[in-house]
Amino acid sequence: MKILITGGAGYIGTELCTRLMDRPDIESIRVYDNLSRKNFNFFLGNNKLNSKISFAEAELLDSYSLRKEVAKVDAVIHLAAKVTTPFADQNPHLFDQINNWGTAELSYAVEDSNCERLIYMSSASVYGSGKTEAGGDHPTSPKTFYGISKLKGERHVERLKEKKNVSIIRCANVYGYSRSMRFDAVINKFVFDAKNKGRIKINGNGEQNRAFVSINRVVDFVDALLIAENPRLFYDLVDRNLSINDVAYTLKEFFPEMEMLYVDQQLSLRQIQVRHDPDVIDLIGENEESFADELKRFISKMA
Repeated sequence: MKILITGGAGYIGTELCTRLMDRPDIESIRVYDNLSRKNFNFFLGNNKLNSKISFAEAELLDSYSLRKEVAKVDAVIHLAAKVTTPFADQNPHLFDQINNWGTAELSYAVEDSNCERLIYMSSASVYGSGKTEAGGDHPTSPKTFYGISKLKGERHVERLKEKKNVSIIRCANVYGYSRSMRFDAVINKFVFDAKNKGRIKINGNGEQNRAFVSINRVVDFVDALLIAENPRLFYDLVDRNLSINDVAYTLKEFFPEMEMLYVDQQLSLRQIQVRHDPDVIDLIGENEESFADELKRFISKMA
């Protein structure tokens, strides 16, 4: 199998490439990335990946380069996106251009090629916010430009469902160690600040809930989905629904002297919870590791 991974040098992509390059059924992995996050560690020293992986530096909106690369592969894993924290709301033009129209360009390229499988990494932010658990048949109602752009991207992929083998993953907030770290994700930021500054900043009263999933589980799921027979169109990829205070107090078990600074503590901020998807569990099993154990392993990998 020949695979193209858009955004393959990013946070999830780096770990996914590390996993897939050891699979004997995968002949080649082509990483398509514009390196906007400057993840050059992907190519350097002990981090360098094996000869099965090649790299194309190009933009998602470069339809000529995109079509040329898609024409060479059997499957595409679409990770490339303009990403933000769940309820941040800025750069509407960039979100729309990359997450909406960039995904449109990719869907057209897949449609016109012999590529048979497309996996699109969407976001749980398409559900919007609320006090009840979203997921499954819950209506989509994104509240941010980011969420709106990811939902529009879903529509381009969904259009191919009668022609190609396509799946859309509505992914919760990802956390955990990667060689291409994202420190704008709340748990990753908390771990960094607790370890290096001795304090974390919590916006609002901390009671806002978020849906979370570890990067290891994300890689497990994409790995399994790549060869799944008759996969579903939509999946909700979530492991835990935790309040920000839950995260903070669990972290404090490892850093007892850590300060927790609340900003605008009188505010109750928007929240989202997503129910567990039984079809995800069918593919990769239950997560038997506790959140505290995941944090312990994560902290141990931070210098």
